[in-house]
Amino acid sequence: MDNKLEQLQEQYRNVPIPDELDFVVHKALKAKKKRKVSSKWLAGVSAAAMVFIIGINSSATVANAFSVIPGVDSIVKVLTFREFAVNEPTYNADIKVPVITNLDNKELELGLNQKYLAENKKLFDEFQAEMETMKKEGDGHLGVDTGFEVKTDNDSILSIGRYVVNTVGSSSTTMKYDTIDKKNQILLNLPMLFKDDRYMTVIGENISNQMIAQMKADPDKVYWVATEENKDPLYDFKNIKKDQSFYINNSGQLVITFDKYDVAPGYMGLVEFVIPTEVISDILVSHNLIK
Repeated sequence: MDNKLEQLQEQYRNVPIPDELDFVVHKALKAKKKRKVSSKWLAGVSAAAMVFIIGINSSATVANAFSVIPGVDSIVKVLTFREFAVNEPTYNADIKVPVITNLDNKELELGLNQKYLAENKKLFDEFQAEMETMKKEGDGHLGVDTGFEVKTDNDSILSIGRYVVNTVGSSSTTMKYDTIDKKNQILLNLPMLFKDDRYMTVIGENISNQMIAQMKADPDKVYWVATEENKDPLYDFKNIKKDQSFYINNSGQLVITFDKYDVAPGYMGLVEFVIPTEVISDILVSHNLIK
């Protein structure tokens, strides 16, 4: 068994990660909701997924990789299969790589898992390079911490948040979300949920109102949005971006998220706003996911 695992690891190491990491994901997005695949194709993709998962971890958790074998466990899982770590007095890295298992859409599963590994390996390589440079120049302080959080996991939706905290003097925090429509086995983006681009303005106006209401209720909260008392042009939040970060919560509500410093001072950290469904009801493509 040990020899087999070593062989699989070697196979995986020799397979280059594609330059365009989203290729497989985009390909899966364009696929029809329902399609027939040959057993030979499915077996090939499943085998590739198996090599991928076993290859990225040879520790005790490798046993969990066998949860992807058809018939062993059909529940979609998000697991940690690899961790890059450095623990020195002034240099600290704790980088956890998530892996999704048991999606029916094996192309999507494999594409996301490749992306997660490549993103985190790139972060670790950059950390190591910067650490070596700082040591040569006389030392310093450097830290990076990544991980993931399953925000929603129900019959319809799987939403995974992946955070990155970089520390060089002060810290910065970013969060990326992937939201999967389990029934149709597709990765969702924000424009897919709406009839047209009006959602950016409609949601932006609602968030502006929420910001102002929160600041009135709690003087410790500050957002960069214009108010009657402060019309400074620097406080100019109006609309969200077309591809704004989001997830769908367990109540079927759309949640819009912002990274640290995006719309508020750093002490506010990551901020998010639950959008009342009645606000966007008329511009939704359907109410199957957002209710």
